[in-house]
Amino acid sequence: MIAVAATIAAATAVGVWAERRWGQRAQTASRRLLVGALYTLSPFVTFFNVARLHVDADVAGGLGLGIVMLLLVGGLAWLVATRVLHLARAKQGALIASVMQANTGYVGLPFVLVLLGSSHLGAGAAYDALVTNPVLFLGVFGVGAAFGDRAGESVGERLRAFVLRNPPLIAAVAALLAPAALAPAVLVDASRAAVIAFIPLGFFAVGVTLAQESEEGALPFPPPVTPPVASALALRLLVAPAVLLALAAPLVHLPDAYLLMAAMPTGINTLVVAHVYGLDLRIAAGAIAWSTSIVVAAGVAAALAT
Repeated sequence: MIAVAATIAAATAVGVWAERRWGQRAQTASRRLLVGALYTLSPFVTFFNVARLHVDADVAGGLGLGIVMLLLVGGLAWLVATRVLHLARAKQGALIASVMQANTGYVGLPFVLVLLGSSHLGAGAAYDALVTNPVLFLGVFGVGAAFGDRAGESVGERLRAFVLRNPPLIAAVAALLAPAALAPAVLVDASRAAVIAFIPLGFFAVGVTLAQESEEGALPFPPPVTPPVASALALRLLVAPAVLLALAAPLVHLPDAYLLMAAMPTGINTLVVAHVYGLDLRIAAGAIAWSTSIVVAAGVAAALAT
């Protein structure tokens, strides 16, 4: 876990340095790295781990409850943004998106691997592909379109992108239908090693993005902990896993990986949605930076304690 934390810190720092050194070329490189990971590493990891996943009532029920949980905490975020903080619409949307979008890929899967073991990685990959991704492409993008100052994409276009531009979800569905024989042990092991490759790619992009927005004057660096950011942190890191646990308690035995995934920090795609649709960048960047720092610190402490 210390190695994971060091990798996150180093990759983010390299991203900041690269953007300040090379500017547009670093921005282009970070986008290409993320797209490449989306279409290669992510489907590879998802298919060969989910294909080995034993799906029973607890697994399927937990996935469904994970989606319900994200919708509920998104609703709570809306109540806090409108009734408590009285934010403008772009800030409301940023707070909601920051709570609904968790980093279950770049942070969550390595955490599952390190803290729970490789036998839990299939459940973690299933949660990432079948809970986080659908909520991102339908829920979080929908929030951006509804609350952003620069919204312009139609619902139909977003639904087509959800089906055609989401390779991890397609890989997960294929893996659920495929027999375990199509996922030999050597490829499962290779896919688990590939999980670690997600970390530097994703946080290099985080560093590039934060440095870019800081230079443009859109946000200070590091981002301050404002009341909206503090609300996002509490809802994402504390309320979300508590809601999932409460939903599951009377119904199913929740896989450990699901509860860990529910407590992951705000995902980098929140900043992407904020930039594209015109949500508040300060809230999105602050939620990503501080929630990631808190979760990584907690993960290192847990790893040292075991």
